[in-house]
Amino acid sequence: MTRTVFVVAALASLAFGLQSATADYYGAPWCAVVAMGDGDMQWSCEYRSVEECRPNVIAGNRGWCNPNPYFVAAPTEHRHSAKRR
Repeated sequence: MTRTVFVVAALASLAFGLQSATADYYGAPWCAVVAMGDGDMQWSCEYRSVEECRPNVIAGNRGWCNPNPYFVAAPTEHRHSAKRR
């Protein structure tokens, strides 16, 4: 019984942990793309604007700011106004 509870708890924590990490990585519209050497690039997609991204790239890292290709903006709510007659 104890093993079953432990296995279920471990699998649940893995499932929830992977979802939150994915949401954090793809959650921002701007990425800092930094050259790590030998052609390797590291994408850090955690910036809400290009102004937030620039200091990370300018601070001695060789890279640039790029729009996040996986970012999906939250849908906007459209309100229809009722016409008065």
